[in-house]
Amino acid sequence: MSSPTKRVLSGMRPTGRLHIGHYFGALQNWVRLQSNLDYDCFYFVADWHALTSDYADTSAIAENSLQITIDFLASGLDPQKSVIFLQSLVPEHAELHLLLSMVTPLGWLERIPTYKEQLDNIKNKDLHTYGFLGYPTLQTADIVMYSPQPESEAPVGAALRRPSLFVPVGEDQVSHVEFSRELVRRFNLYYGFNVSSDLFAPQNRKLVRTALFKLLDVPASDPIVPESQPLTPEQQTVATGFVRQRVLDVGVANFFEKLPGNLKPFFSFASVLEEPDVLLTQTPRIPGLDGRKMSKSYGNAISLSESDADIRSKTKVMVTDPARKRRTDPGNPDVCPVFDWHKLFSTPERDPGRLDWVRQGCTTAGIGCIECKAAMADNLIKWIAPVRERRLSYEQNPKQVLQILDEGSAKARECAKRTMARVRDAIFHWPSKRSSL
Repeated sequence: MSSPTKRVLSGMRPTGRLHIGHYFGALQNWVRLQSNLDYDCFYFVADWHALTSDYADTSAIAENSLQITIDFLASGLDPQKSVIFLQSLVPEHAELHLLLSMVTPLGWLERIPTYKEQLDNIKNKDLHTYGFLGYPTLQTADIVMYSPQPESEAPVGAALRRPSLFVPVGEDQVSHVEFSRELVRRFNLYYGFNVSSDLFAPQNRKLVRTALFKLLDVPASDPIVPESQPLTPEQQTVATGFVRQRVLDVGVANFFEKLPGNLKPFFSFASVLEEPDVLLTQTPRIPGLDGRKMSKSYGNAISLSESDADIRSKTKVMVTDPARKRRTDPGNPDVCPVFDWHKLFSTPERDPGRLDWVRQGCTTAGIGCIECKAAMADNLIKWIAPVRERRLSYEQNPKQVLQILDEGSAKARECAKRTMARVRDAIFHWPSKRSSL
């Protein structure tokens, strides 16, 4: 049997028990991916991320972390197929976050739309903190910590490898992964892109000021590399930094693709960290009970541990087609949140013919909204029953859940240690320094 060739990484903040929106928006796909032999799956409880907004009161984080893990397991995540871990039990995440933060431009963080939106919308918490501003950098560390071992250093092509690290997201989250890609690109340029000092030797000056300057779109008269004057070590450092910045602007892959043969011996590149790619997931529409986005903070969700009685009482007051004012008015299922839920729970396998019954009855006023909601609630209860049963089993054995977290965290940490050894070597060069003493 062949070993997995790709890695998948995703996580959730422990802000409370998960709801059906979490299941259909993410967990369902996570479960599907863990059964695909091409993927090595890492799923984690992001308890450090909870601190970015809930730092003032941490009393619920441990319990919430336990409950979200139970929800993971009840939803079908299998510790034999996936690595399920707790972020804070892998301290290497904090170290990589620190090192990535050294090269993260402040402006990149300040321009992130969700940062500005949450500052504007969340008024009951002070979010003007370094931790909240820098959460995308921590998120990047979480992802790329599980970069597969890169290929060995090569003059050309290492930057062009097929992606092997993926984050499953919907289209609305692609920008978050793009931030991570750009940051890793910048990090790799500083610590994986190497310029030979021989490039600045007197006999190579003309080559630099013609072929290299042309490739990097630098005026031939630029004084960064003098035509004949010897360069001090400090000037070489400045010139190397200048070249790196220009390569970042044009792109490492483009640079190597266009690099003339007589310049190739002076450059090499080896990815220290893998640029993550998105694994686009088609997620079904599942609005909240009030028609807005489903969210615990809105109080419009059905949790994965909801009782039958609460499901019936909550769904009974769901919003419907706003144009259907009276029982005798025909409705439009396509604008009704209840029909969105029917499509998830009243499947042909679970309730043959039910979707046709809803559409026909709604559009002709043959059924009322109360009947429609009751039928949907019946099928939601049938769907949630096995999830709730598995959940109850784990709730009664919390030590087993902690053991799964501890064992998964130990596995994750072994991978993290290998990544951090590679990162430290690339930044500080201690192995070569020690061998030279």
